[in-house]
Amino acid sequence: MAFSRITVLDPPSRGVSRRAAVMLASLLTSLFLLHCLTGRCSPASPLRTSPTRSLEEPRAQRTKRLLSGWDAPELSSDGDAGGSPGVQMPGEAPVPPLAASRRMPPRFAAKLSPLGDGSKKLPQALIIGVKKGGTRALLEFLRVHPDIRAVGAEPHFFDRNYEDGLEWYRELMPKTLEGQITMEKTPSYFVTREAPARIAAMSRDTKLIVVVRDPVTRAISDYTQTLSKKPDIPSFESLTFKNRTTGLIDTSWSAIQIGIYAKHLDNWLQFFPMRQILFVSGERLISDPAGELGRVQDFLGLKRIITDKHFYFNQTKGFPCLKKAEGSSKPHCLGKTKGRTHPNIDPEVVQRLRDFYRPFNMKFYQMTGRFFGWDD
Repeated sequence: MAFSRITVLDPPSRGVSRRAAVMLASLLTSLFLLHCLTGRCSPASPLRTSPTRSLEEPRAQRTKRLLSGWDAPELSSDGDAGGSPGVQMPGEAPVPPLAASRRMPPRFAAKLSPLGDGSKKLPQALIIGVKKGGTRALLEFLRVHPDIRAVGAEPHFFDRNYEDGLEWYRELMPKTLEGQITMEKTPSYFVTREAPARIAAMSRDTKLIVVVRDPVTRAISDYTQTLSKKPDIPSFESLTFKNRTTGLIDTSWSAIQIGIYAKHLDNWLQFFPMRQILFVSGERLISDPAGELGRVQDFLGLKRIITDKHFYFNQTKGFPCLKKAEGSSKPHCLGKTKGRTHPNIDPEVVQRLRDFYRPFNMKFYQMTGRFFGWDD
């Protein structure tokens, strides 16, 4: 009977086993480190600096390092370029994504932004009036300047929404970098009795800009705007007088009342010195936009960047237009609601209004030190 021969190998020596175990451990350690370097070994939280290093690191360097971690695209709440909108609850202020993910304290989340994108500040300059004077044109022209950031819509904070508080107001502002000026325009501020005190309470250093226009032309333009919305309102002539026979002007009608500039200015001078108020001619804003914009840029302490090369005159609308609007390479004119054709007004009524406004205009010229030529 044949038997197969079985060879039994001796077990490896203890030294060989130890070397194999060391090699296996080294291989596993290398694989683990490679896994971690790809960022997949701790999905829940980033790698942390050791406590010892954190304590030794100077505060300024530590702050800079933390801020550099916020260098991400800005969340735009209004769809502007620079970020994509995020999920936002009704009535809740938009929060930058990284600020939310890092659980930034609420009192900072609304004010800080990713590094390099600036922060929201209360306005340093306001266009406070007047309605139908040319405030929209001035704001659109100023937004061409790289050192001006402005809210497009009228916030009406100091006349209608003051109870919402300054933090609510700040949230409406665009983000600005160091050296840029935050602005907004609400023409009704000039005729709101409480506005000067409220703005002074925010900051007595606020610069104020008022676009004024021939008060008679302004009143007719004001009426024309209302007429476009309410075609059944009474005639301009009937609204102008309390009694047409006696010729008594109805100063309670807002279209008339707004144009008594000297009266409203008296209220503002109780809180702000004249040097902080600039009056822009609505007429010259049309005939010489670069000239008036030069005065505004000087008043704001900015370099004169907006010049004649930015404008062309639109013969159809009768207004200057921008060759390139803010954030666009295309020409831009004001909307179709600007430059409406005025209705024909009885020349006798127009003359009566000129006689009424003349003494107020003369006082206004004296107060401002500028002759606007409305009584020529």
